[in-house]
Amino acid sequence: MTGREFKDLTFQQFANIANAFASPKRLELIDILSQGERDVDTLSSETNMNFANTSRHLQILKNSKIVVSRKEGVRVVYSLANEEVTKCWKGLQTLAEKSAAEIKETARLFFEERSAFVPISTKELWDKLNKDEITLIDVRPKEEFISGHLPKAISIPLGNLKERTAELPANKEIVAYCRGPYCVLAAEAAKLLTKKGFNVVILKEDVNSWQAQGLPINT
Repeated sequence: MTGREFKDLTFQQFANIANAFASPKRLELIDILSQGERDVDTLSSETNMNFANTSRHLQILKNSKIVVSRKEGVRVVYSLANEEVTKCWKGLQTLAEKSAAEIKETARLFFEERSAFVPISTKELWDKLNKDEITLIDVRPKEEFISGHLPKAISIPLGNLKERTAELPANKEIVAYCRGPYCVLAAEAAKLLTKKGFNVVILKEDVNSWQAQGLPINT
């Protein structure tokens, strides 16, 4: 093998991985799977795709070794192949934020409309958790909470929040979190709770970012 052949082969393999990422829907699938394994039906529902399209995108990710699958009865359950996929996805977000100003502006407008523009930092949240100053709610689907959640978090999926607001103390600050800065669940939760008179902010980081900082995760 010549040096030119080596470079062509290697960079083609890099391009194959990049191509697997080059789809908004596949990135959304990676984002969801970064929170824990899911079956195809659940992924179809959460990404608003039909079963066939979801399976097609998952197959592309699987062929590139980005996801792996296993059978559970008649269900096919997918998960990310390794931690490097999550790191790559986070790195892509950081690169996009630095390269495209409109991404930050779009996010700013979205969160501002939902009274959730001012987020709480990871350090501030950790301090307040230790002092028992806040109520922390995880508004992701229950399966993701079970896979891993922040210490002292209460699982209240967004779809159940309206009927469970009576469980939340009115005299404490509420912190909501979901899958990270580009997930809408916590922002929608903040909008709902603010209308009901709660003092609520969001954590824009997710479970993976929290863990990457050396902080504990509960399962």
